[in-house]
Amino acid sequence: MAQLVKKPLFNPGGDTDVRLRRMIGGNTTNLNDFNNLRYPWVSGWYRQAMNNFWIPEEINLSQDVKDYPRLSPAERTAYDKILSFLVFLDSIQTANLPCIGEYVTANEVNLCLSIQTFQECVHSQSYSYMLDTICAPTRRDEILYQWKTDEHLLRRNTFIGDLYNQFQQKKDPLTLLKVMMANYILEGVYFYSGFAFFYNLSRGGKMPGSAQEIRYINRDENTHLWLFRNILLELQKEQPELFCPENVQLLREMLEEGVRQEIAWGHYVIGDEVPGLNRRMLTDYIRYLGNLRWSGLGYGALYEDNRQEPASMAWVSQYSNANLVKTDFFEAKSTAYAKSTALVDDL
Repeated sequence: MAQLVKKPLFNPGGDTDVRLRRMIGGNTTNLNDFNNLRYPWVSGWYRQAMNNFWIPEEINLSQDVKDYPRLSPAERTAYDKILSFLVFLDSIQTANLPCIGEYVTANEVNLCLSIQTFQECVHSQSYSYMLDTICAPTRRDEILYQWKTDEHLLRRNTFIGDLYNQFQQKKDPLTLLKVMMANYILEGVYFYSGFAFFYNLSRGGKMPGSAQEIRYINRDENTHLWLFRNILLELQKEQPELFCPENVQLLREMLEEGVRQEIAWGHYVIGDEVPGLNRRMLTDYIRYLGNLRWSGLGYGALYEDNRQEPASMAWVSQYSNANLVKTDFFEAKSTAYAKSTALVDDL
């Protein structure tokens, strides 16, 4: 397969006709022209992402400081390990997205990738803020680097990390497609049992500030998922040869592996010892998410028995609903920053 060529930064001979713009392999000028877009969905995405701006430290964690020592051993272990996992994922996302952008030749999509990169920085900062607030510096560092001592956590990070590293070594369209699919899996499957854990704590009256931080992160991740789904859908139109049966099967196997790993991780860190959650609930929910992600690319369901949202997990969408406006009790002000367009989370 032909090698991808990194786009030049200054390219006076680039195409100015929007009809010639391509997701990859185009001849871009790199001019950010907001009036002439090849992909109309970018306008709504850009405005939504900009309206989602938030600052981690504006969320009050005073109750969490009191609650954290009172968590059961199972809850505290899950809290620590899930945070360790999440901060690693958002950190590697921050490093990887510019690598993808070097080969995306649609300038308006690169604007979206740049905003996502910034938001991943905010997410990493948010997790650090949570840890800095609720525990001592030595304990914080132990949690941040648990992937160095927890073999299960290291395996989880390795799956995505190796896919990202492959693109550092092999710059061809198929490897880039796999990296984009890995992003889709990360944003659309990998975070969700962790998010559900924090929402579950909150519905039990524990760690409300942490749940609010996660809710804003979840809102951002919805837009990231939306972005990479649209990138993949545009590539299906522009380069259908990339989506031959063999490659589609490869993408399916990647998603199935992501679902399998997320289920195994949920069983490992949450299991049946955290009140309000259990292995069966997590399994059904994550398989349902896998179906959403695969059908979102136009390929139908992966798991016949999980086509509907599990009734036992319906409360998750109530916590993560991007259009709800909540009020911070301690600050007595609205903490929903979206000002104009509302994200319809149909992903």
